[in-house]
Order: sequence, then structure tokens, then C-alpha cells
Amino acid sequence: MAASTGRYHLTLAQPAGEQVTSQAASKVDAEAVEGCGHQLLRVGDLAKLTGKTVRAIHHYEELGLIEPAGRSKGHYRLFDAETPVRIRWISKLQSLGVSLGEIRTLVRDRQASPSAQHAAGQLRRMYEEKLVEVRSRLAELTALERELEASLSYLDACGSSCTPELVPTNCAQCDRHAEEQHSDLIMGALV
Repeated sequence: MAASTGRYHLTLAQPAGEQVTSQAASKVDAEAVEGCGHQLLRVGDLAKLTGKTVRAIHHYEELGLIEPAGRSKGHYRLFDAETPVRIRWISKLQSLGVSLGEIRTLVRDRQASPSAQHAAGQLRRMYEEKLVEVRSRLAELTALERELEASLSYLDACGSSCTPELVPTNCAQCDRHAEEQHSDLIMGALV
């Protein structure tokens, strides 16, 4: 009987008349999985490879975002060598502002999708939305970068032209403020 554990299908031998549940299938002995030629990783290995905590990895598993390929003889969860890729994908989606709940929905929708083409279309739509958000955020950050550079230049001049006797509350009366329009990063500090 073939049981699905993520991307791989394992064939489990079962005694006649017994049914293999999905829980039993996920607890396949490591030797059966190793026979597939895949390197298996324990949770600690995943944590080291991805920079995530063991708790985070267990949480991803609880949410159904990752699945162990089997268990070791010592009953440790074992994951296939592609699991770090899935964890990095989850991290990147989170950095794009996608919640774990939304990622779980995305994974479930993908698994329930009637075709690979349909699943790719769903993923593409989300990526398009995120690209618009990222480009908008980049434009904001680029403007902020320019403002920071101008503010640093202004502050560098303060360091060389300002007198040590001037107290910070008198900065707003400095002749330099009349020279040009200054950014909120400078003016906000002076009021």
C-alpha cells in the first residue's frame, strides 16, 4: 500500500487484512525511508541548517507545513533533505508579511488543487501581490535612504561649524536652518 508523506510515496508492507492509517504511514521506520536514497535529517539538524529553533520546526510540523519522512529506531522525527528548502520558503514568506496561518492555507490549497497548473496560478497571484508590496516598500526605503544621507551630511556640517557653547535647545535658531529646506529627520529633532 502506498502512503503519502509529503512529496515522496513510500510502499509499506502490511499483514493481510490490516489497514495502514496515515499516522502509521508517517511513523515509517527510518530504514524504509533510507532505502529511497534520501538523506534524512533530525529536527536539530534542520535547526542548524535553517537558523530556526527546534520549537519553530515542531510548530511548522504541527501546522502541517512540513512532514517527517519517518522515524528513527529511537523514534526521532526524520525529515528528507528537501525540508530545509521548505523552511527557507516559509521564512521568506514570513519576511514578506505572510502569516503562518496564511502559509498553512496556501499549502493546503496547493495540496487540494485539481492540477499543478491551477496551483501554480494561485501561487503566482500571491507572488504578484507581494511583488507590488515589495516594490512599494523599496520606493519608500529608497526615499528614506536619500533623507538619511542628506541628514548625515547636515549633521556632519554641524560637527565642524557649530560652537561647543551652543546648547541643543538653540539648534533651531542656527543660521543654517534658513539655508534650505531640511528633512523631517532633522527638523523633527530640533523642535
